[in-house]
Amino acid sequence: MFRHSRLSFAVAVALIGVTGAPLTVAQGQGEPTMLDALNVTATRSATKTDTPVIETPQSVSVISREDWEEKGARTVQRAASYTPGVGTNQVGSSNRYDYLILRGFSDGSINNTYLDGLRVMNDGGSYSSFAIDPWFLERIEIVKGPTSVLYGQGSPGGIVALTSKRPEFRDGGEIRVSLGNNAQRSFAFDVTGPVDDEQRVAYRVTGIASAADAQQDHVELDRRAIAPSLTWDMTDDTSVTLLAYLQRDPEGGYHSGLPYEGTVESRNGQKIDNTFFEGEPDYDLFRRDMTMVGYDLEHRINRNWSALQKARYLDSDVELKQVYAYGWASATELNRYYSGGEEDLQALTVDNQVQGEVTTGAVDHTVLVGVDYQQRENDVVWPSGAFPAIDAFSPEYGAEPTALYPPQRNLRKQKQTGVYLQDQLATGGWRLTLGGRHDWVEIENTNRDSGVVAELDETQFSGRAGLLYLFDNGIAPYVSYSTSFSPSAYTDESGDLLDPSEGKQIETGLRYQPVGTTDLYTLSLFRIHQENLATKLPQESFYRSIGEIESQGVELEAKAQLTENLNVQAGYAFTDVTFEKSEAYREGNTASQVPEHQLTLWAGYRFSQGVLSGANAGLGVRHIADIYADDANTKKVPDYTLVDLALGYDFSKLGLEGVSTRLNVNNLLDKEYVASCYNSLDFCYFGAERNVTASVSYRF
Repeated sequence: MFRHSRLSFAVAVALIGVTGAPLTVAQGQGEPTMLDALNVTATRSATKTDTPVIETPQSVSVISREDWEEKGARTVQRAASYTPGVGTNQVGSSNRYDYLILRGFSDGSINNTYLDGLRVMNDGGSYSSFAIDPWFLERIEIVKGPTSVLYGQGSPGGIVALTSKRPEFRDGGEIRVSLGNNAQRSFAFDVTGPVDDEQRVAYRVTGIASAADAQQDHVELDRRAIAPSLTWDMTDDTSVTLLAYLQRDPEGGYHSGLPYEGTVESRNGQKIDNTFFEGEPDYDLFRRDMTMVGYDLEHRINRNWSALQKARYLDSDVELKQVYAYGWASATELNRYYSGGEEDLQALTVDNQVQGEVTTGAVDHTVLVGVDYQQRENDVVWPSGAFPAIDAFSPEYGAEPTALYPPQRNLRKQKQTGVYLQDQLATGGWRLTLGGRHDWVEIENTNRDSGVVAELDETQFSGRAGLLYLFDNGIAPYVSYSTSFSPSAYTDESGDLLDPSEGKQIETGLRYQPVGTTDLYTLSLFRIHQENLATKLPQESFYRSIGEIESQGVELEAKAQLTENLNVQAGYAFTDVTFEKSEAYREGNTASQVPEHQLTLWAGYRFSQGVLSGANAGLGVRHIADIYADDANTKKVPDYTLVDLALGYDFSKLGLEGVSTRLNVNNLLDKEYVASCYNSLDFCYFGAERNVTASVSYRF
């Protein structure tokens, strides 16, 4: 960042996407200059340095803001629906959390999200994870495969890296009003600009208020959020950005599943409606309040070296009440239970980086040295109980609990300190990336009722090596090896936490970026082996670290601007996830919830001539196939194909500068389907019904 006038062009290129509108960038004190829309062709998340995607020896998918807004995505998980190797329908129509299954690893699918390079958004094994609204984001990067070398503990499937909007040294903003079916309504604003005449200080304030009825009866979604930020270029070499994010979700929508028999298959000749609510209106609550504050401090030491410190503090309160179904009680009635939660989470994350450019002979080095630290403490109270059964085909509400049990009260603490080193070497067309990291992890879970403490004090080494050759014609083959680790929440026979699971990936691939274009074509093949998974053997009430799982597959992705007006995005993923060592009922089987085949295609067209000048249209198809409903592999979820439509118009062609409108229809044909089933035939999740949203925006 530093002095904005020196880096404005580079920042602009990094922030705009293939289908986006042109961006004006201030050049010193002069008039704004208009830049053409470009592809996002660089990644920071895969290496923590600004590295072109074409030169990164690991699979990375970049989703620009213009991309997800064109498709009408209103959550992060929906924004990734057209990204190969990413499962976005793990819990069907629910939008309470952003579940993203990367390369088949469904465990930890809400713990793999990072904001501005920091793991501050989630607490695994609790309700205290929050979903940030995409309105506050500039881009999403999905790094596939182990990333522990830079980020510490994490799923071997990869990470979802979110980048928040930042202040800009130009006056501008946007106001958006949206309406849709299921009583959707939202108002959003985004304003930015310089504060002083010297343009040393810039601000940005972004906010949204939205609400809707959920697909299921008696359930609503409600959100209010605001994000103020301030950038101060203290000197030409030192810059600090202060950020805050405040979000309140008074209503968190639906989050439950129903039996396979009655959803996928008929139950005595009947099927449950996809709007059925099996809970109790008077005992249904999900309220989430969170406040996050922090800063990014960047200093250029000299021409070749710079330092960066990022810090975030999070305070989150979650309250949950839920009545849910668990299997059939009779021919028409479902068993019901009650669970609740009151959680108070505080988390602190700090990342310190020093980056330098060094040349040794014919080899150029980009060296990154870092030390990061994170801690979180979550005080949880989890009540439970029993409720009368409910008729799934003719429900009546108003029941009271038949029993309420004493709550579990736990204090969960975790600390992690990591030291990492990375060297990116370049000579001629060769690119070699080497990295290593050492972590110290401390976990302490205290049962407040019994006083029993489960502890883990562990050290871990993670590494990565990648080799790539960039030909002059834009072809870049690569091969890489990387590792990961992830602490377990389960305990052994002695009541101690199990050792962390460990993942190893070998990946090879080929990228092609035609010279003079921002088009990008990617082919990747991978194999990930994870061991030390928690497994409970028959007749045992405790867990052992003996489980192993393997994921292997192929992913193809293409993003191309075929003509000045037509852009196309296509993707295919084949993913095979097998339990190598596990409980007897699933050993050797395929994991549930993971589609073996994913095929997506999106085409967008902008009209520039004739009576349709100013209009744009997009059409997309998503095909999901071969999903097991249980780890025993006794049942499957039927394949499904979804069609999405987008229509828009820019009224500047009619003299209304900055005004545009958009109509998005997701699941255009209103396909009724079950999206996935958890490792139990009692929890299957209906997919989202047809969603229609109309928006009017004014950019200034």
